[in-house]
Amino acid sequence: MAEKMGVKEKTKRVVDNSDNTLALMHKIVYGTLKYLSLIFFSFVALLPLVSVLITALKNNEEYETTNVMALPKVWNFQNFADAFTTANMGQAFLNSGVILLFVLVLSTFMGTQVAYVLSRFKFRGNGLIHNLFLFATFLPGIAMQVSVYDIMTKLHLINHLYGYIIMQCGTDVISIYVYLQYFENIPIELDESGIMDGANYFQIYKSILLPLLKPAIVTACILKGVGTYNEYYCANLYLQDKTKLATVATSLYTFVGPLGSQYNMICAGVIISLLPALLIFLLCQKQIYSGLTAGAVKG
Repeated sequence: MAEKMGVKEKTKRVVDNSDNTLALMHKIVYGTLKYLSLIFFSFVALLPLVSVLITALKNNEEYETTNVMALPKVWNFQNFADAFTTANMGQAFLNSGVILLFVLVLSTFMGTQVAYVLSRFKFRGNGLIHNLFLFATFLPGIAMQVSVYDIMTKLHLINHLYGYIIMQCGTDVISIYVYLQYFENIPIELDESGIMDGANYFQIYKSILLPLLKPAIVTACILKGVGTYNEYYCANLYLQDKTKLATVATSLYTFVGPLGSQYNMICAGVIISLLPALLIFLLCQKQIYSGLTAGAVKG
């Protein structure tokens, strides 16, 4: 019996050791593949940016005679100054900043109020409005530009910053759905307690619900802000005075013409246009991460 027990114990140890070895090998293989995939996708994401930076440091002759990844013989930092002055990017940054400020503020208040009404008040047509918003998300924006342009023309809103701002504020369906998801996770008892304390509906929205929507507002502002800052088609179509009303996206097309394009200057302008977004991200990355992670949990 003792010999049989000893054999069983040895067999069990061998099986346990083999299981531990397999688990260790699985962990090593999994970790290796994970880090290799991270390195590969980081390389894929950074390669275009590195190419743009290298191109921005070349003069016209080097750009035409070398490939995009060949380092310049002379690092031409003057391209950045020339791109900034030639494309009048100072005015473009000012216009984009004004547009972003008003669009984000107005769309936040409009979107949160619409979501507040749709989530807290049940009335005839509430479900229809939800479905219409959902239907609007499936329509490509380019398909509606004929009617939108006709409306903008009749209201004399073309070639004005305020007209473009109003149009951008009216295309924020995704943000409304983000706010709706958050309102569904805020208990209705908070509204009822506010009513019992004598608050009206606007005071409940302003003092109780709006502060609780900070993560949703951060998420919506990131989505809206990136889309507005990079938007080219509508900015080019409705802001036709390129000397005074150019945005960052449209100013880069100063170097595109029928006789050719100065891609080294365009790349220099692209690097300049990335700096404000990079600075905002570095200063506000804590709020951005907290808003996105809270949005993932709430939604």
